[in-house]
Amino acid sequence: MKKLRVAVIGTGYLGKFHAEKYAQMDEVELIGIVDIDQSVSEKIAKKFNTAVYTDHREILDRVDAVSIVVPTSAHFPVAKDCLENRIDILIEKPITTSIQEADELISIADSKNLIIQVGHLERFNPAVVALQNVIMEPMFIESHRLSVYKDRATDVSVVFDLMIHDIDIILTLVKSDVKTIHASGSPVISDHVDIANARIEFENGCVANVTASRISIKNERKIRLFQKNAYISIDFAKPEVTVIQQNSNAKGGLIPGMEVKHININKGDALKDEISSFVNAVIKRKTPEVTGMMGRNALKVALSTMKQIRSPGRPFIK
Repeated sequence: MKKLRVAVIGTGYLGKFHAEKYAQMDEVELIGIVDIDQSVSEKIAKKFNTAVYTDHREILDRVDAVSIVVPTSAHFPVAKDCLENRIDILIEKPITTSIQEADELISIADSKNLIIQVGHLERFNPAVVALQNVIMEPMFIESHRLSVYKDRATDVSVVFDLMIHDIDIILTLVKSDVKTIHASGSPVISDHVDIANARIEFENGCVANVTASRISIKNERKIRLFQKNAYISIDFAKPEVTVIQQNSNAKGGLIPGMEVKHININKGDALKDEISSFVNAVIKRKTPEVTGMMGRNALKVALSTMKQIRSPGRPFIK
């Protein structure tokens, strides 16, 4: 079978891991690494025995698919060039910097029957995958995504850097339109918002309280969900899941009539699974796990959250 020709555009912190995963796949030929900093890309290209390019336009006629792992501000022009040259794309989150840009990319992809997969990595976290048949209709959600400070991704706010992961997961689980958003946040170290909180209210009555910080003294990635007759806690880092469900046979315990289950999840490799899913979607021409429209919807909530942070006391109303 002919191998899928791919390239990685952008070799910063995450880009080099994309290159590593592609290089390990039998059905893929990693034809090149693209980065404006040739000294960085040469080291990675040498490790994976592939070519180096300094401009993404050099590889447009040489690939079938690409990973776009450049700074968010460059997502749109790079992705547009690729799509207009009939190249399927895996684009890191957030999909773009504006809804208008996201809509244009989605329109181009649809017109050419191309694939856009957005890099919402936590969708492939084994803990999230394991709960697909457990979480039915959550009515209250609390999420905390805290990180020690790292000198990367500070070109965007913590809402686009970290919170957007949980926004995407919550939108997938709730399956209802957003009604209102009350949010607050502040820059602390960088020039952008470093800590933020959003209360997202949905049309079906569900409420999500979402906190993200990149100035914490510890790393924490947890979501707690409450639905009728059940409480579910997900620790993304371990990963570990606790499910407390109604069970008339349960005796004693902290909550009468409720059974507590601790589910240990194998850590797995979420990035490998994400890239394998993308490659499979490209080869089989099927809808990816995280579509361009899903990325757009998460971006819309993130943008609305930032708008509300900039206008305190005036909750966003759709």
